[in-house]
Amino acid sequence: MLTKKMWGVAAAVATTLAFGFHVAAQSTPTPARALLVLEKDTTQLDIIDPNSLKIVAKVPVGPDPHEVIASADGKTAYVSDYMGRGGMHHILTVIDLVAQKPLEPIDLGALEAPHGLDFIGGELYFTAEGAKAIGRYNPATRKIDWIMGTGEDRTHMVWVSKDLTKIVTSNVASGTVSIIEQVQQAGPPGPPPGAGPGGQRGPQGPPSGFGGQKTWEVTDVPAGRGSEGFDVSPDGTQIWTANAQDNTATIIDFAAKKDITTFPISVRGANRLKFTPDGKYVLISGLGAGPGGGSSGGPNAVVIDAATHKEIRQLDLGGGSAGILMDPVGDRAFVAVSGGNKVAVINLRNFTVTGYIAPLAQPDGMAWAVRH
Repeated sequence: MLTKKMWGVAAAVATTLAFGFHVAAQSTPTPARALLVLEKDTTQLDIIDPNSLKIVAKVPVGPDPHEVIASADGKTAYVSDYMGRGGMHHILTVIDLVAQKPLEPIDLGALEAPHGLDFIGGELYFTAEGAKAIGRYNPATRKIDWIMGTGEDRTHMVWVSKDLTKIVTSNVASGTVSIIEQVQQAGPPGPPPGAGPGGQRGPQGPPSGFGGQKTWEVTDVPAGRGSEGFDVSPDGTQIWTANAQDNTATIIDFAAKKDITTFPISVRGANRLKFTPDGKYVLISGLGAGPGGGSSGGPNAVVIDAATHKEIRQLDLGGGSAGILMDPVGDRAFVAVSGGNKVAVINLRNFTVTGYIAPLAQPDGMAWAVRH
């Protein structure tokens, strides 16, 4: 396992190896609104202008990068370094997006195989498959200040509500979705009301400040085999998850914490799932189909009507596909076509491919960085 010192040396070496390109790229500043794309094969983060679709910088990251997220101010990116030749990693790469360079990585210690990421409330949430847990890192204190075990196998992706009271994870090997909710813990009951000394009535409940502590409750909802990519509907009522080994999708009632239905999908090896911003459609990508899409075993992505659960479009993207990123200010979606070494740009009005960002070396995780 790499120590912080070793990682610092590795990052410096990687920066030196990429120096020729990196210096040239720095002449193009990071746009205020940037598209971030991870390239697994070359272990680097691409900073892309979403208007021109041109790469303005490539920054080295750690081994086997899978997911990326940006801080709320858009100045820092965090990358989960998942696995490697030596086994599980326990490192998050940190990138200065303004200077376009790696910073000191975060050592997660025993929280191995980090994968899913979310940044909310000024803190970074991450999954740790090797520890069957999720954790939270505070950039201000530079400490992990909270850990919650799921007890499920391969806790993979994570979503956190804006009010920080609800967390959802997908657990690939267990075939479940965990709903983790903060609740108020009831204090012990007070003495029954009655006459006290001097005829006064006794206390009506426990003393002020006694009991009523907040705690977390975990509910594991069965999904399908290989439940991996998931999303919460924009109205917050449903959780949809794609089941890679079953070629199905499961819909869960968020409030009731129960599955509503599971239905078949035509994409194989379903990897990621995202709602369109208006909540009307769901886009699901799959790694199962190789180059050529339908000619080699099915589409690379499908579009589902969220109300009817019917497929309305199959997409041949030219290779097995992974990460999906919606454009919150435009009618576009970006899909990482890992098997085709490119990112597809999809028009959400008619679900047609309008272009590609290429060539890329096995792209996967993507995120937005909006500088404030």
